[in-house]
Formats: sequence, structure tokens, C-alpha cells
Amino acid sequence: MTTDTQDNISVLRREALSARTRAHNPYSKYSVGAAVLTSDGRVFSGCNIENSSYGATLCAERVAIAKAVSEGAKTLKEILVVTENSPPSAPCGMCRQFMSEFAAKDLVIHLANPTGETTTHTFSELLPKAFTPEQLI
Repeated sequence: MTTDTQDNISVLRREALSARTRAHNPYSKYSVGAAVLTSDGRVFSGCNIENSSYGATLCAERVAIAKAVSEGAKTLKEILVVTENSPPSAPCGMCRQFMSEFAAKDLVIHLANPTGETTTHTFSELLPKAFTPEQLI
């Protein structure tokens, strides 16, 4: 792992852990934080936001990506997701599909927990044969 990648992980972990403290999760009590690094070097974070109409719930990953896109960043280079689990949990299928819309070809996804346990994966490992915008052309 390069120093640049280690620095990215440190920044993303700090932002995701901070976002996780703001989770609105009165139903599941399951806090998730995420942070994304965009191709232009900006970092955006998000937390899970539950809703009494469960289908309206937003995952932390989608919140962070939506914030990035709403600020004009449309290509994701790295994502770090913090959950309580050991080993750290992977994003749900809906989040993986959402990521595919904005993923750089070499998108890296780090899965972490508050104790520092971290695993790193390529996007294609987590969603092989993704349905992407290229398939609509």
C-alpha cells in the first residue's frame, strides 16, 4: 500500500467516523459512516438516515455520494465505510449499484470498523458484472 493510499485511508476514516456519530438510526440502532474521495481530490462524508417508512431510508454511502455529486464531483476514486461489525461489513446491493454510476474504473472500497480493522477491495470484487451507464449506449 502506498503512502498516498495510507494518507487517503486516514482522512477517509476520520471523516467516516465523524459522520457515523450523526447517524439518524432510531429503528435499527445501527450506525454507519462513509466518506468518498473524488477524482478532483475532495472528500465528502455521509451517515445513514433512517425513516419510519423504511424504504425511504438512506444508507451512508449514498448520502456521501449524493453530496459529492450535488457539489459537481462525479467520479469516485476511493470510498471508506465504517460499520460496527468484525469483519467490517460491505455496502448493501443498492449502494453498490449506486456507486457503479460514479465509480472510476479503479475504484477502491475500504471497509472498516471503529477498532481500526480494515479490508480493501476493488469495486469489481464487490460488484462483478455491474450494470453501468455504458450498457445503455
